[in-house]
Amino acid sequence: MTAPGLWPDSFDFAGFNAPIGEEYAIDNVEVEGEIPREIAGAFFRAGADPKFHPTVAKDTFLSGDGVVSRFLVEDGKVSFRIRYVDTPRHLAEVQAGRALFGAYHNPYTDDVSVRDLDRTTANTTPIWHAGRLFLSKEDAHSYEVNPHTLETIGPWTYGGKLRTLTTSAHPRFDPQSGEMFIHGYEAAGPCSRDVAFCVVDAKGELVSETWFEAPYCAMLHDFALTENWAIFPIFPTISEIDRLRAGGPAWIHYQDRPSYLGVLPRYGQGSDIRWVKGPDGLSGYHIMNAYEERVGDTTLIHVDHNVMETNIFPFIREASGIDASPADIRAALMRWTIDLDRLEDGWTETALGPPGDMSRTASCDQGRPYRYGFYANYDPGVGPPHAHSVVGAGFNCLQRIDVQSGELVVLPLGPDRSVNEPVHVPSAEPSGAGWLLAVVDTHSTMTSELWFLDAGDIAKGPVAKAKLGRRLRPQIHGSWVSMDALKASVRRPVDED
Repeated sequence: MTAPGLWPDSFDFAGFNAPIGEEYAIDNVEVEGEIPREIAGAFFRAGADPKFHPTVAKDTFLSGDGVVSRFLVEDGKVSFRIRYVDTPRHLAEVQAGRALFGAYHNPYTDDVSVRDLDRTTANTTPIWHAGRLFLSKEDAHSYEVNPHTLETIGPWTYGGKLRTLTTSAHPRFDPQSGEMFIHGYEAAGPCSRDVAFCVVDAKGELVSETWFEAPYCAMLHDFALTENWAIFPIFPTISEIDRLRAGGPAWIHYQDRPSYLGVLPRYGQGSDIRWVKGPDGLSGYHIMNAYEERVGDTTLIHVDHNVMETNIFPFIREASGIDASPADIRAALMRWTIDLDRLEDGWTETALGPPGDMSRTASCDQGRPYRYGFYANYDPGVGPPHAHSVVGAGFNCLQRIDVQSGELVVLPLGPDRSVNEPVHVPSAEPSGAGWLLAVVDTHSTMTSELWFLDAGDIAKGPVAKAKLGRRLRPQIHGSWVSMDALKASVRRPVDED
């Protein structure tokens, strides 16, 4: 359990965001309905769960110690396991019996005893590649975790080949070649403008690492990949070294600074990057997909992502002096289109759907022309906001959008539930729509369930639910790994250890 006592009085530590601090396993989770037999594999989830009270008066959900959990699905049955990620930060604090690290993303506020220690919590994304599971947060290298036991193995640097000090929580994958593409911002250290871009082959070997400079040190959380290009969205949520050294907030959002798209050949050098300048003050965190379209002699690149007029995180808006509630912030699922021959013209903007976040597609569609995307949304008409996740209010709708026709299918969850980011599970049938898996939290009972939905007909609701009977802290991101891939992993299955 977490250390007893009073936690900060904010939504980051209330409701479903209240710290839990438990590691446990459930061998046979109660299942309501029937799970399709073709769903076989592991749903890995990354989350944040602080073990000790923070050293700062105001802390954010994102600072919590990393936890990795796994729903294992096979033959219609489900088991569950959750463990802390044993980063040096977590182990040092457990040994000390108290928090040692300070404000979010600011190493200058840490206890002097840990000033030279890796401060990452590895709490953002579970990444599966070349038979290995990694837990990642964008402020350091990823940590390898045994997918069968969830034991932490250690930091992953591709045999010491990585030069960047950071790797992202949002890699992109080529569904045909099996390559993984990763980036790291602040690659040379706090507040540096350096961004590293790396190519990792299907066998897990680092093939290349090239660097470029961003217009400013932005929170470059995600990027996009097409068949031939990597696209880097730069929004004016900026870190500055003098402010950090003075103990101030790591991130300030500037409404009077421009946004950019960096356009880089996916096998190019950092010196090849070109910048497309856009409007001031925009913000966004997650990209649904991107792809190329040939129109006559022109190549267009379309980037589909959730875009807002200002930063969505309350702790960043407060630090920036921006007085706006999430309900008042204009946002939408947008398509930005650039003409590779006319980058000086900026991008054109097309609204695709209502605001939301945590967008996903089928993995086979990544970087290619596609039709369907999925994302979560909050609709005030469905119910009041509940304390949930880093933005403070949980999503109460799940949506499927047809980006070709504009058709939107919505599954309202009702006034008492919040949904976490879904993952897509492909169908065994080539023409099948596949399945969506998402953890749904019920506020009146403070319990969490894993829902199984037909990706082709989400409006009919879940075909099955795995009911934990207890509360999980909200997920940040999740990943699906098939049973075949899991059994062929580099780390041996539990019964062979």
